[in-house]
Amino acid sequence: MTKAELIDAVRGAQGVNLTKKDTEVLVNALFEAIKKAIAKDKRFSYPGFGTFSIRARKQRKGRNPRTGDEITIKASKTVGFKPAPKFKDMV
Repeated sequence: MTKAELIDAVRGAQGVNLTKKDTEVLVNALFEAIKKAIAKDKRFSYPGFGTFSIRARKQRKGRNPRTGDEITIKASKTVGFKPAPKFKDMV
């Protein structure tokens, strides 16, 4: 699903009576709030959907695909997602 498709789906939801532009502003604000919550609290949980949390990756060895040389990939942080049991069973 693309961003435009998400906006159309939200706009077409029952009980939503917004213009396309207002719906786009709403969707953008929602994702900004989620990003800020993850950055501040290190996690964001939505019941019935799942939990986003920050995960640390350790430094590891890798391989340059072009030359085949071994390289060191530095430690980093990423966002992980764990689906809620109801959502996981649905998929």
